[in-house]
Formats: sequence, structure tokens, C-alpha cells
Amino acid sequence: MDCKYQLKDGCMRISMPKEVDHHNAEQLKKEADLLIGAYHIQKLIFDFAGTEFMDSSGIGVVIGRCKHMGYSGGEVSAEHLNERIQKIFVVSGLHKIIKVT
Repeated sequence: MDCKYQLKDGCMRISMPKEVDHHNAEQLKKEADLLIGAYHIQKLIFDFAGTEFMDSSGIGVVIGRCKHMGYSGGEVSAEHLNERIQKIFVVSGLHKIIKVT
């Protein structure tokens, strides 16, 4: 999995992998939740610049982290969505609960 995490001043940017599917969703969830808790993250940014594919497991990763951040009053956003990922956000309704920049 080629997912990278950048932490700075209570903000965490997750550079999402090329494919966000059931093969790597569980590890992504565990790592993100661990870092969010350990570093008291208040702002979470999903960076989809390198992502070409995302299935329902990937949608679950995003929604779950949204709920996790909501419990602590944090905010979540997504950026660099290509046309395919943008369509997934619209069809799934993610664009209504996550700020897309």
C-alpha cells in the first residue's frame, strides 16, 4: 500500500493509495485512527491525487474517519479528486458530508 501520512500542527494529510479497496481499507482505517488519536488531530485531509480506483470499502474508510473526527469536533476535507473519484463522491453522497477542495 502506498499511503502516506503527513502530520503538522493538529492537521493530518493522508495521501491515498492508487487503489482504495478491500485489500488495503482495513490497514488504512487502523493506521489513520491510531494517528488521529495519538496526535489529537483536528483537521483531516484526504488527498486523492494518486488514486485511480475506489470501491465501497474506500467509501467506508472515508465515512468512518468522518464520524471519528466528528466526535472530537474536527473537520474533514478531500482534495485532488479526478473525474472518476469525483463521480464516486457524488453518487455515494460523500460530497454532502465532506468539503471537497
